[in-house]
Amino acid sequence: MRKINTKELEEYSWTSPKGKFQGAGKDLSEALGWDPSSADARDRHPFAVEILRITPGQTPYVYHSHSAQWEFYHVISGRGLAREEAGHTPIESGDAFLFGPGEAHQLINNSAEDLVIYVIADNPIGESGYYPDSQKWIVRSPERRLIRSESLDYYDGEE
Repeated sequence: MRKINTKELEEYSWTSPKGKFQGAGKDLSEALGWDPSSADARDRHPFAVEILRITPGQTPYVYHSHSAQWEFYHVISGRGLAREEAGHTPIESGDAFLFGPGEAHQLINNSAEDLVIYVIADNPIGESGYYPDSQKWIVRSPERRLIRSESLDYYDGEE
């Protein structure tokens, strides 16, 4: 058995170049030995788990969909919004929700307190995605590459 304590994991954070997107998290799966670049099922694990923390007024990621990936979310604390094709849905502590392949989504903390969410994703090999706001694709074969017709930066057209 592999075991970790999430209180002991170091939190990492990110900010987009112009500061529009910010978040922080703890990669539980990687701390348990998950290797996302491996094709070996024993190294890859069947899913990836992250504790995502979004500070007040922040959005961690751009609006996006996945070609094959499923993502399960469970709100541990705080309140915010889940953006989806139909609009914005309020989320709060205790809520659980799921986005499947092709379902564009984004999380927004529009409250005055941190929004903390468990994120569980199956991370299939060969996953690609689409960014509706900037009309670009991400292709991960063999490396991560954002494209329209030429290679693009992750935040191109977002800020």
